[in-house]
Amino acid sequence: MDKLSVMQAFRRIVDRGSFARAAEDLGVSPALLSREIKLLEESLGTTLLTRTTRSMSLTDAGRLYYDEATGILDAVAQVETRIRDGAGAVRGHLKVNASNSFGQTVIAPILPTFLDAYPDLRLTVSMDDRVVDMVEGGFDVSIRIRPAMPDSALVARRIGTMRQRIFAAPAYLEKAGVPVVPQDIARHRVTGFLLADHLTSWALTGPSGTVTIDLDPPVRVGNSLVLRDLLIAGQGIGTLPDFVSNEAEARGELVRVLPDWELPAPEIFAVTASRLGMDAKVTAFLDHLRTALRS
Repeated sequence: MDKLSVMQAFRRIVDRGSFARAAEDLGVSPALLSREIKLLEESLGTTLLTRTTRSMSLTDAGRLYYDEATGILDAVAQVETRIRDGAGAVRGHLKVNASNSFGQTVIAPILPTFLDAYPDLRLTVSMDDRVVDMVEGGFDVSIRIRPAMPDSALVARRIGTMRQRIFAAPAYLEKAGVPVVPQDIARHRVTGFLLADHLTSWALTGPSGTVTIDLDPPVRVGNSLVLRDLLIAGQGIGTLPDFVSNEAEARGELVRVLPDWELPAPEIFAVTASRLGMDAKVTAFLDHLRTALRS
């Protein structure tokens, strides 16, 4: 028995003073309503309504049930109204998860303007280079960067694409030589990203197709920002995403190696736990983030 539905039916019967009129309002048959009320009375072990061919009245138990059911139904309606009214408002507590490098280089710079735009919002940003359990962590959205998202109960929306290219410091290249073809990479000191799919194998695409280079990086780090700083310090050749390499390249601290060759471009996904759509605070955050990624 759906208790809320039965409560609504009972209330309508009492308010309308008739099974027939209540059934018409609800779009069901009077016989069905009669059976529902009979089942309700049996479950409660008492009579709620006394009926004759000409009249209907509440028993004491019926009056009590009507008053309490009315209070419950009104409270449910108020909660639903508050939720619907607030669904379009950017308020509440937004919890975001991202990798350290993406969080620091892309998300952190947009936070001041985002918070200024939505002063009623509470915000928690967690940065972790390993994939977290969104449900256990209570996150509204997680930003993940990978070639594709595996099938799961989570919902992934692509919000951008990044480029993954090869870099080294000018001083390192001056000392160790400049690679001319992909095969030259194997003769250089490679600093690898510990969590990358391409840690020990680079599938480089360029003018002559795709070339795979097998590697054994002597230095491996689990943070792209640390990897960038090691490369700037002359500790070999490595791959970096564009959001990590852009500023260092613009300052001349890093230069492209084999500029006509790149690794596959991973996608940037916004992952949410609900299939019912994003609420206003998540939508507002991702709009800000998309703007940053386009700039």
